[in-house]
Amino acid sequence: MTRQKVKMAFIENESSRKATYKKRKSGILKKANELATLCGVPVGVIIDSEYDLRPEVWPSREEMGTVLSRWQRLPVIDRTKKMLNQQSYLQQRITKETDTCKKLTKENKELEMKEVMFDCLSGKTSPSRIEISDLRGCGNVIEQYLKNLNRRIEILSKNDGASSSSVHAAATTTSVAMPIVEMGSSSSAFSDMIRQQQIQSNMNQTVRGLDLNQQQW
Repeated sequence: MTRQKVKMAFIENESSRKATYKKRKSGILKKANELATLCGVPVGVIIDSEYDLRPEVWPSREEMGTVLSRWQRLPVIDRTKKMLNQQSYLQQRITKETDTCKKLTKENKELEMKEVMFDCLSGKTSPSRIEISDLRGCGNVIEQYLKNLNRRIEILSKNDGASSSSVHAAATTTSVAMPIVEMGSSSSAFSDMIRQQQIQSNMNQTVRGLDLNQQQW
């Protein structure tokens, strides 16, 4: 039988709330004992509740005092560098999720532009039917891939030059400079190229149509 997910909300029923408190308190103290035993670190737990006459202190008041004294001797910056309140925790989560959303949006847009380019190459769609925003997106994707390609070429060229210099004493080698791929100046250049290809394709179809008419006559 699968365990049901507990709803993180205040338990209105008092008897259920008290039973949950006792169960959760024993679980926290068990985990604290395991942490101290397995990792050999000082651990102290204080639980103050309306269900107990006195606050629950683990493992003992003397050891808890030692842990607190050791913590208070730390510099203020060390004591507070990992502390979070509700506002700072939520802001941290929002920032993290926002960055993740931006990353996924960028990846999805890149995949969409790849699909548009493949459809153009395979003839499934006509470049003239592509929106201007998609043409610009395709141009940005191509320029980014060209930058990555040129960066890779530079790395390989440097590695090739280093290996050639190491064996120069044994044999004379001829260094071959790898070409740098020329990048488009802007996404508008990519758009113009697509449109020129479409015009040329239309002209070719027109010429083939005229040839067929002449053959029929």
